[in-house]
Amino acid sequence: MTVESFEITEEYLKRYADLNIEKKTIEKELNLIKKQLHEYLDETFGKKQKGEVRHGKYKVQRVIRSKVQYDEEKTVEKLEELNLADFLVKRPDTEKLEAAIKVNLVKEKDFEGCKTNKLTQAISVKEINP
Repeated sequence: MTVESFEITEEYLKRYADLNIEKKTIEKELNLIKKQLHEYLDETFGKKQKGEVRHGKYKVQRVIRSKVQYDEEKTVEKLEELNLADFLVKRPDTEKLEAAIKVNLVKEKDFEGCKTNKLTQAISVKEINP
């Protein structure tokens, strides 16, 4: 469908809004089923344990992923204490920088070429009551 042959109609917007409502209903049901599956797998294999159950031509499988995170403040202190400054990465505090630009402590033009602005698009269709 090209832009030239496309026309926004009330029916088209209604379809979008209806599908969005269906999507929310489906997501709620999926989350409920997912919760029940986790509870079943917790009872069968133990909490935070991988497991697999087969029924007919379907199987449910739980995979456990691990993500390691360090407490930033404590880790920086420990690295400085151990003289491991090479392990530290310098990063600008962009919130403070933006605040400083707003109150004219820093000139925005000094940072031209340093900043990118990412834009995202979103569509919202709602029924309006006359």
